[in-house]
Amino acid sequence: MINITTFLDANSKRLKKDIFYCPEHDARYTSKDFLSIISEIGRILKSKNIEKGDRVLIYLKNSPEYLFSIFAIWRIGAVVIPTNRILTDDEIQYMIDNSECKLIITDSEAKDLVEKLNINSYIPQFEEIDTYRNKPVLNAEYTKWDDLCQLQYTSGTTGKPKGAMLTHGNWFTAIHNECDVLQLRQDDVALIIYPMAHVGLSWAISALSAGALYIMMKEYDIDNYRNLCEKERVSVLSGMPPIIHTLSTHPEYAKQFSSVKEIISGGGPLHRKIWKDFQHIYGIPVINAYGLSESIVIGTGTVIRAEDYYSADRYESVGHPVCFSEVKIVDAENPKIELEKYEQGEIALRGGAIAKGYWNMPKKTRESFLEDGWFLSGDIGYIDENDRLFITDRKKEMIVMSGWKIYPTEVEEILIKHAAVKDIAVFSISHTHRGEIPVAAVIWSDKVKNENKEKLKEDLINYGKEHLARYKVPRKIFTRDTLPRINGWKLLRKKLNEEYEEYADK
Repeated sequence: MINITTFLDANSKRLKKDIFYCPEHDARYTSKDFLSIISEIGRILKSKNIEKGDRVLIYLKNSPEYLFSIFAIWRIGAVVIPTNRILTDDEIQYMIDNSECKLIITDSEAKDLVEKLNINSYIPQFEEIDTYRNKPVLNAEYTKWDDLCQLQYTSGTTGKPKGAMLTHGNWFTAIHNECDVLQLRQDDVALIIYPMAHVGLSWAISALSAGALYIMMKEYDIDNYRNLCEKERVSVLSGMPPIIHTLSTHPEYAKQFSSVKEIISGGGPLHRKIWKDFQHIYGIPVINAYGLSESIVIGTGTVIRAEDYYSADRYESVGHPVCFSEVKIVDAENPKIELEKYEQGEIALRGGAIAKGYWNMPKKTRESFLEDGWFLSGDIGYIDENDRLFITDRKKEMIVMSGWKIYPTEVEEILIKHAAVKDIAVFSISHTHRGEIPVAAVIWSDKVKNENKEKLKEDLINYGKEHLARYKVPRKIFTRDTLPRINGWKLLRKKLNEEYEEYADK
């Protein structure tokens, strides 16, 4: 028996304190409250003929209803499909068709969508859910380690989204590892901002498991973020590169974060300059983590921990493997060849949190999930002499110009040091002669808003030539106000590729 919700049963018998707080509703919940609520929702799902193994899709905004629904689905042995509310009708339709979903949990705003999709629905109301605090506990469905509990659809940056098949055992491993990495205790307060639809939610679930207080932000806002941190004396803070960048440019916020012992970063590269500036101003260790949907973040992955900071002065690594996790670098064309230290290749992971494969995609599963348990991440990196992992880029985002291999993140790390650059994304556009060439989209610093942009572009290219091999320097610079990111953090290079392809060969 490994139903992942049963930690609530244990905690409800020994902990009387609050474990979940939603400031927007001014609602706080104990483990007993939480368990009663998911039990009643589980009964409602059963009344709608949802059985063990059935797929249930959630299409809600970040909310307590979303979190309770996830646990209720797990409680009855069904399979959750968490989705982001920004997805289009066609994208939701694809996931429903691909998963053979039986029911959708949504809200009244999506009534037209439900009718269009022709699928049964359940619309939880917060006011109603809040009355379930004293409902009888529903026994957890018997589930085994390898029983499916979640289809986590990838972002689809390289084609149709793939449903990573996550199990109760995968989640058990991930929660154990994250509690260990953060050294979570019952007196911790964790402010977690990651979307319910993303496996980054695992950090919040780990806090719940440890009996800490998890604070949910339904929508990220820098003022609410820092004020909550100060008011609630947050000790474990979640972030992402853009947020850490914002904080690093506002040293006056530092007093509001005096209670924080660590901040989580992930989902994209944290540029060395930003990381170093943040550490200098705030003195808060960055838990710089590496993992994927297929590994439930760092369930199987690597991380820089707080105790690593005596050796993390390079501000570049994503650290060492966590418990139950193995990492190696293999040849990008032949994964049977393991590479030596400092040789760049594809990152391979193996461990208890690795998904079973991709739902209804046997070919894709065989390509990425090898028979000996290794998962090919699609990311490029290397391991140094201290066995620390460094990420250089996505395998499919690597630029190949006339045979030269260019890793966008490596170029970004250099160019973002230019005083006029606030944020930058390096990507490729087609070139008849060279195949493709590197270009860059830049958000300029507020200090140079009124300066000649053509002159700034020229200066940036010259700066690149001083610090990079010539073939790595972007051939064109495009000025932008924002960069396309999923949920505000994961950079969508493919979207930039498509948007600027009209400039190919020009």
